[in-house]
Amino acid sequence: MNGAPGSAVERINPVAQAVTALFVPGNRPERFAKAANAGADMVIIDLEDAVPIGDKERALDAVTIALASDGSIPVQAMIRINAPGSPSFDRELAALVALSADAANGLVGVVVPKAEDAGELAALVGHLPAGLPIVPLVETALGLMNCHELAGVAGVSRLAFGAIDFALDIDAGDGDRFLDYARSHLVVASRAANIAAPLDSPSPEIGDASLILESARSARHFGFGGKLCIHPAQLPSVKAAFTPSEESIRWARALVDAGVDGAGRFEGRMIDRPVIERANRILKRAELLRKQA
Repeated sequence: MNGAPGSAVERINPVAQAVTALFVPGNRPERFAKAANAGADMVIIDLEDAVPIGDKERALDAVTIALASDGSIPVQAMIRINAPGSPSFDRELAALVALSADAANGLVGVVVPKAEDAGELAALVGHLPAGLPIVPLVETALGLMNCHELAGVAGVSRLAFGAIDFALDIDAGDGDRFLDYARSHLVVASRAANIAAPLDSPSPEIGDASLILESARSARHFGFGGKLCIHPAQLPSVKAAFTPSEESIRWARALVDAGVDGAGRFEGRMIDRPVIERANRILKRAELLRKQA
């Protein structure tokens, strides 16, 4: 376990703070700089699902060049590698180790797909520099059942959810409502392991901002700390969903300023310690997002 519950806020890092995480295909290096300038809190260069098998080596070469300190495209990003045991995994791991030896490299962290086994994940982490944030992507039933152990591996910054692969694995229907248990389980496991709240799966919508906003708001209500994105057009809606409203900030500020201690009455409603703590969290979240803007 990464620590006692209650201290997660003091140990956050840029990857743990990110609300929006934008994927960009690893075989499209001409898009790397554009993704880096799109306004996402974090960019994830994808070597897995977005890259055809025949392009894996070329994509890896492009990524390592882009993230090297002498690269022609100055980029800072996480990399989603292929799963341990896959044909390209060993080469990717060796490239990450070599890249990490460059003190000025742009590697921010590593996303590990199809994460299922804590021992296997720990072995991977052991090859990488200490402190490099790791984000296991939970996409299978076994991964979900083991997500608390995954969250407790040293170096894991937060979990992420891959809803489409997960639904395929359990043969669920096409719709978010069938994945409520999985989402809640990931949030609870993350809290119990005292790591940052997980990143939710990307919305498949790109053109309809209202549907993207609805999906992101649902994730926020479940307790997720952010959302993966597959297109820059999704970023404003996701950011808006995770940003406290002006009314909630006003309410929180007024409650804190009222100085109520313990149980009491505020604006016609009874409040107690958890409500006061919720107000404090709203203000902290609003301030954090303001600084990231």
